[in-house]
Amino acid sequence: MLSLYERAKSEAGYTASSFLGMLSDLGPMETARKLLDAPAVSDGFANLRERGRLDLTVEALVLRSEYAPLFSAEQMERAHARLAQFGYRFPDD
Repeated sequence: MLSLYERAKSEAGYTASSFLGMLSDLGPMETARKLLDAPAVSDGFANLRERGRLDLTVEALVLRSEYAPLFSAEQMERAHARLAQFGYRFPDD
């Protein structure tokens, strides 16, 4: 999760201060779950979408096979739906 923050900053020019604070306060798993369980996309998701970097979102990260077992089917479906809604090209496409 910290690498997402670092990559967003270096590759997309986006400093996700709130995300970094959440990681510090909640840890990576709870941060991911909080973002996935929210009724709408986060400001960070919106900022990364505007920069054409949905690949740097928590939603994209949790869909990776190595992380998928850590999340509920509902959370995975929500992550997929959010990305699909904004035209994300999934690696298997």
